[in-house]
Amino acid sequence: MGRQCPDGRAGLGQESWRTACPAGHPLIGVRDGWLGWARCPDGDSYGPSMPVLAAVSAMACTILAAAVGPRPELVVWLLLVPVGLLLATVDFTVHRLPDIVTLPLAAIALIGLGGATLMPAAGGSWRTALLGSLTLGACYFVLFLINPRGFGFGDVKLAPALGAVLGWYGWGILLIGTFAGYLFGALYGVGLILTRRAGRKSTIPFGPFLVAGAFVGILLGSHTP
Repeated sequence: MGRQCPDGRAGLGQESWRTACPAGHPLIGVRDGWLGWARCPDGDSYGPSMPVLAAVSAMACTILAAAVGPRPELVVWLLLVPVGLLLATVDFTVHRLPDIVTLPLAAIALIGLGGATLMPAAGGSWRTALLGSLTLGACYFVLFLINPRGFGFGDVKLAPALGAVLGWYGWGILLIGTFAGYLFGALYGVGLILTRRAGRKSTIPFGPFLVAGAFVGILLGSHTP
């Protein structure tokens, strides 16, 4: 979904299942691109190429593997990295966070972390992961109720998964990762304004920065005792 700059209010998105490119041309592909690579027959392609996405995903997984080490939760992080990158890319490109990905993500994360808890040398707590998921999801939902035109509901649906991931390493990491996402989004918005590529009423996607904040939180949390 989107956010407005510079005051950080998000713009409420439209339908989560996009059927047209930014120029308004109908997209073709399997399920309009969500289960395949969308293509606009009347215009140029948009978004990063698959090799670029694969390279970024591999680099992120390598960084996480080096930071987390042989802890069992690493398997969960490596599975979630491509999903997070997909969501960030889609949101950044077309300002959408597809329900087919965001809705089951929290359950998948919690199930995976539950399995990690059963293994020796787990570096976090499933209880705080669950509470973090519920807390962050509830907080984002309250923000949406307070200002439904100023906060994207796609971000609300993404929040429980991010809360689970960050909550695994405790409440401190949950706060740091969430704050980092807001900080990244604010810096990006200010940068657009300073370069005159956006105005006060312009919208920018917030999902990529939430994902980036969660990534930072995992890196920091992996070094906590």
